Amino acid sequence: MEEDYQNNSTEYYDTDYDDAILVLEDMSPREGRAARIFLVVIYSLICFLGILGNGVVIVIATFKMKRTVNTVWFLNLAVADFLFNLFLPLHIAYTALDYHWVFGTAMCKISNFLVIHNMYTSVFLLTAISFDRCVSVLLPVWAQNHRSVRLAYTACLLIWVLAFFLSSPSLVFRDTALMHGRVSCFNNFSLSAAPAPPGLGHAAPGTVGFSRQLVVTVTRFLCGFLVPVLIISVCYATIVCKLRRNRLAKNKKPFKIIVTIIVTFFLCWCPYHTLYLLELHHRALPGLVFSLGLPLATAIAMANSCVNPILYVFMGQDFKKFKVALLSRLVNALSEDTGHSSYPSHRSFTKMSSVNERSSVNERETGVL
Repeated sequence: MEEDYQNNSTEYYDTDYDDAILVLEDMSPREGRAARIFLVVIYSLICFLGILGNGVVIVIATFKMKRTVNTVWFLNLAVADFLFNLFLPLHIAYTALDYHWVFGTAMCKISNFLVIHNMYTSVFLLTAISFDRCVSVLLPVWAQNHRSVRLAYTACLLIWVLAFFLSSPSLVFRDTALMHGRVSCFNNFSLSAAPAPPGLGHAAPGTVGFSRQLVVTVTRFLCGFLVPVLIISVCYATIVCKLRRNRLAKNKKPFKIIVTIIVTFFLCWCPYHTLYLLELHHRALPGLVFSLGLPLATAIAMANSCVNPILYVFMGQDFKKFKVALLSRLVNALSEDTGHSSYPSHRSFTKMSSVNERSSVNERETGVL
């Protein structure tokens, strides 16, 4: 059985997020080693930027800014990404150790749970932000009277609970097993005590294990990708139509950051979800599609956890002029609101940015900086 598994390893790989890289075993030793080095470098860079960038956003949103609905959204988004990046060193070590999991079964479950929870939390928050923008444009008076920080916190709490529920299959099906002298962290959909080699990847069609895998995969695609993108698309289509009809779109900057964050999220996750669905019928495609595609899709999906703080800085007001300090640019980005500028919070943040900019310029002129 062991020899048969080694000769047909393309049929029995695990394609879940943090160990999709196991398919690299189908490559030659030299190619596999080069791919592992590449992944370790990429994951390490993502981890460093994610912890640093999201940490800065959390500190600024918590201690440097007035609490508004907008900062509540971005704070929760940063916390979700930050938690994921805290556990990313486990995946880096897993890759560096030639896919040998040394952290135990419990941590195998928890680390994968956080990966999927981060995906759900991020996409649900982006959906909530889009809906919030839509309501603010369609019902500005109602939004000004009822759009509160307390309501935003309640929505975030519901989002975290729902994400926990949808991510819970990782706590059930995630498992470890000894293979080829190495411990693998994988999906054991059959829930067998001692899975055979095929259990490390695909459950046979028609079995209970395959039915569980199908339900988890389809649910993850629908709830974590398709339904949110449809809701977000409808919200922003409605916003654009409303602003154009009433000629309210005087400035496109309020939409640039959030639209870019949403587009970036779906560009990062689309390859992963596509390959994950194709994996259900893996025999219909060449093994090379998964051997090369899954590691790349995994790296791209992971990269999403560190790009948002970068977008806040590079797309913040006055970035191209380099006149505003880094913290001021982050404050500017996090405080940008919907197309209406009638909210007091938006005016106060804009005023804060202007004061910071003038202060920075004056200090440079007097030789302080």
